[in-house]
Amino acid sequence: MSGEKEQLGVRRALIRKGRYLTLQQKLTALFVLTALFILTVNLYMFSVTNEMTGKVEEVYASNVNLNELAGKLDQVQKSMEEFLNTRSSDAMEDYYRSDQAYREMIERLNVQVTDNEFLLTEKNIHGLSETYLGLAADAIQAKRGRNVERYGALYEEARLLYEEILTFIYSLNNEQFKDNSRNYQALVDSLRYMELISIAILLLVMLGNIGLIVVSTRSVTHPLRRLAQAADQVAGGNFEIGQIPVESMDEVGIVTNTFNQMVENIRNYIEQLRLTMERENQLKERELMMQSHLKDAQLKYLQAQINPHFLFNTLNAGAQLAMMEEAERTERFLANVAEFFRYNVRKNDKDAALGEEIRLVDNYVYILNVRFSGEILFTKDVDDSLLEFRVPSMILQPLVENAFNYGIRNIGRKGRIELSVYRKGQKICISVWDNGTGMDKERIEQVLSGQAQADERRPGSNGVGMKNVMERLRLYFQGQADFEIVSEGIDKGLEVLITIPGEQEGKPCTG
Repeated sequence: MSGEKEQLGVRRALIRKGRYLTLQQKLTALFVLTALFILTVNLYMFSVTNEMTGKVEEVYASNVNLNELAGKLDQVQKSMEEFLNTRSSDAMEDYYRSDQAYREMIERLNVQVTDNEFLLTEKNIHGLSETYLGLAADAIQAKRGRNVERYGALYEEARLLYEEILTFIYSLNNEQFKDNSRNYQALVDSLRYMELISIAILLLVMLGNIGLIVVSTRSVTHPLRRLAQAADQVAGGNFEIGQIPVESMDEVGIVTNTFNQMVENIRNYIEQLRLTMERENQLKERELMMQSHLKDAQLKYLQAQINPHFLFNTLNAGAQLAMMEEAERTERFLANVAEFFRYNVRKNDKDAALGEEIRLVDNYVYILNVRFSGEILFTKDVDDSLLEFRVPSMILQPLVENAFNYGIRNIGRKGRIELSVYRKGQKICISVWDNGTGMDKERIEQVLSGQAQADERRPGSNGVGMKNVMERLRLYFQGQADFEIVSEGIDKGLEVLITIPGEQEGKPCTG
């Protein structure tokens, strides 16, 4: 069962990420692949057919070239005869043009020694043509020099050589035509064979397409058939059916996953409904007990409100009694203690003026000096213009309390605590310094990050620690309050520096 849930979770994750193919995408991919395959086959057949057609066209190219060669040779002979008969400049130009054209054609003939009969004949034609062109040129020069006997003999020799070259050309042309005819027939047979291969390939492609369509259709209909059977069982009230396996992440797969989830949710709902009914019975039994407990809680809450007032009222009564008995020190001590508790009750979750916070510190230090026989040397340097500046209540006394408890208490020398409140630029700075045990960098980082909370709950603490002071300052000043702890090391004293915004934005103070 856990394996099925794990597989279901993987499939749901794939669906949420979109890593699945829809039916439309599958059919489109099938069509595109089939079309690409058919296109590839057709392109291949087309290229083969074009190649064979090109070979067919090349079969008789040699015969065409030989016919063209014979034509150029005939033009050379006729232009030479015309010049010899007329000595005209036009005839001379025709001769030179035809001579040049014929020379370009014989340059394409074979001149290498070979055993091939065709190539050997080409070599002979090339050699005879060079000799013929030389005789024709000599006959032209003799005619221009009016050497009748010489140009006549040269012309006759050239004419005989011309006829011999034509004989070689016609003989070679006939032999190549016979050979080309055999090649042509072989190419025609190959084309017919390619036609049969093309038909066979197209038939295979058609059968492959039919097979792909059958497989694709089955991948859709088979899961739908199983889903329909499971839906019939659920409609009949059977919710204990197993998970339907998902074969593909398409629309059918999504519907199947959704169906599996629906059945699982119905089973879970039925189970939760049963548990809910059991819990309702238990809740009814406990209702009367809860009502009595609520009344007790309300009573204790009222008592918690009365007790602090009763405490500092009692202290005030003791102070009045001490005053009547002229015990001034006792009266002053009780008055400070009463004022201390009255401030805590009155200023709970409210803000206060800096002057009120400083008077609370004075009360607290007085009480400590009475308890510890004046061991604490407390000094303060306060800018009187800042006494009405509003701050969260109970932010100075916890810092002085920490300076006493964790700084100068039991250090073996006279303990000193200094409180400074001053303006620096457009910021207000509050500093509490002591000459006590100090703190290393690691401990400072723990306190500033809020990880050092254990010591704040030990006896003697009022429960309002540095973390609480930091959080309330940052909330009160909307994140614009800075909190810094400065110490040169163990037993070298420590300074807590608070920087809060004044009337306008400005640079924070540095200690």
